Amino acid sequence: MSATTLFTPHTLRELTVPNRVWMPPMCQYSAAPAGEAAGVPTDWHYTHLAARAAGGTGLIIVEATAVSPEGRISPYDLGLWNDTQAEAFRRITSFLKEQGTVPAVQLGHAGRKASTERPWVERGRALAPEEEHGWTPVAPSAVPFSPAHTTPDELTVDQIRELVGKFAEAARRALEAGFQAVELHGAHGYLIHQFLSPQSNHRTDAYGGDFQGRIRFALEVVDAVRAVWPEELPLFFRVSATDWLTENPQDGREGWTSEDTVRLAKELQAHGVDLLDVSTGGLVPDARIEAAPGFQVPFAEAVRNEAGLPVAAVGLITDPAQAQAIVTDGRADAVLIGRELLRNPFWARHAAGELGGAVHSPVQYHRA
Repeated sequence: MSATTLFTPHTLRELTVPNRVWMPPMCQYSAAPAGEAAGVPTDWHYTHLAARAAGGTGLIIVEATAVSPEGRISPYDLGLWNDTQAEAFRRITSFLKEQGTVPAVQLGHAGRKASTERPWVERGRALAPEEEHGWTPVAPSAVPFSPAHTTPDELTVDQIRELVGKFAEAARRALEAGFQAVELHGAHGYLIHQFLSPQSNHRTDAYGGDFQGRIRFALEVVDAVRAVWPEELPLFFRVSATDWLTENPQDGREGWTSEDTVRLAKELQAHGVDLLDVSTGGLVPDARIEAAPGFQVPFAEAVRNEAGLPVAAVGLITDPAQAQAIVTDGRADAVLIGRELLRNPFWARHAAGELGGAVHSPVQYHRA
């Protein structure tokens, strides 16, 4: 058997991804903020995603797509809370498949980090509920993300159960839209992550308190989505492996830890999750994070080794040889190339040329 490299296929359930160069979800904040077109993908989204598929990317995860209007990070986010949105995605998923790329979508809810401006407008400041397109966020506890953010309304148990249903409804629409993989957004300080971390979850009912209470919402969402998602197609879960709080001896706050992540990974696998997309941070605005090339890869490697769950690694992975080593050394099953793919839609093709691999190439470009 040949060694696993960046350009060997990877099979999850009955879905085979042609290579290990994947694109993570990266918000474009480019949908209409209101009206019938709210949350609907536009020509920008089509062009953005199609270019990376033509460039040989094996799997593309569409940006955080909200399961409800109030679950958007900004009013300009994509959504899958209605059938108009699902129908509009068909053009995108069809083109990605034509290029040999697997179309995936990340389903999320921003929780207390909702109702913000686009990042390039006033640095993405929080929108007050009384402002145009603003609203009051919801969260596990009435604790704001920062002093500049609106204090969220604490979710009732009935509202939590309703949100679980909304994730399932969005997953059903994702299938109708032609997606072949779904990722649940449990990272970067958004709603599911807010339930996981003791820093943001102060509840004393069944959805808070100890580890089992804090992971309850995540597992209920996984179960609800797995129930409507085909048995033959994979389900991903994105996690922030650490809040960068507990592990920092100079920070007295308690947060979600890498040990918690390994423990959660075992639970997620038992509930039908096929791959963990391992990132870090995002829960609080002032955590000390010392970023460096590949700085998050050890967290992915720990899950793969200690929980036995397939993982994708992300975080300042920019060089083809670096990406190749992560896969060939068994540290991750795939790499998620983010900002570098924004800079270069054809990164996968260039990496294949450098490393002696091969990716799908549109016939229209063969003369080149």
